[in-house]
Amino acid sequence: MEGVNVSTHPKVPGEPTKTGTAILEAATATIQGFGPINNIHQHLCAFHFYGHDMTRQVEAHHFCGHQNEEFRQCLIYDRPDADGRLIGLEYIVSEELFLTLPDDEKKFWHSHEYEVKSGVLFMPSVPGPIQRQDLEKVAKTYGKVIHFWQVDRGDTLPLGIPQVMMALTRDGQLYDNLAQDVEKRFGVSFAEEREKRAYMEGPAHGIHPLANAGGKGIKTVLREVDCKPVESVPRVFV
Repeated sequence: MEGVNVSTHPKVPGEPTKTGTAILEAATATIQGFGPINNIHQHLCAFHFYGHDMTRQVEAHHFCGHQNEEFRQCLIYDRPDADGRLIGLEYIVSEELFLTLPDDEKKFWHSHEYEVKSGVLFMPSVPGPIQRQDLEKVAKTYGKVIHFWQVDRGDTLPLGIPQVMMALTRDGQLYDNLAQDVEKRFGVSFAEEREKRAYMEGPAHGIHPLANAGGKGIKTVLREVDCKPVESVPRVFV
C-alpha cells in the first residue's frame, strides 16, 4: 500500500520549561513515588490506524506494564524520545479474558496475531530471541486502543474527541514508506522477523469474528444528552 507518511511531531505551544520548574520537578521526584510509571517494563513499537479511516496511519510507541499474566496496560507516545507526546493508551488482554467480554464490547478490540507474525510489532533494541519469547504470548492477545491526540494531522494540542484505533490484520495495509522509515531508524527488518516468527500461533480459537470491528469501520462520535442533576440530599447535623 503506497501513501504519504503524514506523521508529524508538532511543536507544542507555550513557554519553554523554566529553570525554576525543572528544579522543583527534580525535588519532587526525590520525594514522591511513581508506582504505576515504575511498573513499566517494556517498549513495543507498532502501527495504528483510525478505526474509521485506514489511510490515517501512525507510529505508536507502547510503554507497558503487567497487571498480571493476562492483562497489561500501555501508555502510547508518538516517539520514544524524552519529548514524545502522550497520544493514547492500550489495554492488552489474553484470549481467555477477551472471550468473557460482552459481544457489543468485542468490536472495540483488535487481534495481535498478524502484527506479531508479520514482524511489524517489535521491541526496539531488544535482541530477537529475547523479544520473541514474549511476542509468542502477544500473538494470542487482543488490544483496545484509544488515541487522544491526532498528531498525524499536525495538531499541536490534543483536540477533538478520543478515537478508537485499530491494528493491521493483513498484508498490503501498511504504507510502504512508513514501514521503511521505521525499519531504517530502528535498524530492523520486518521481512526477516516474519520468517523467524513463522512458527508462532495466534488465539487458540482463531481470531474472533467480532474483533477488529467485525471487519467494519468504527468511529467515536459526540452526542449531546440531558445531564442528570444531583438529587437534593437532606443534611444531617450532629
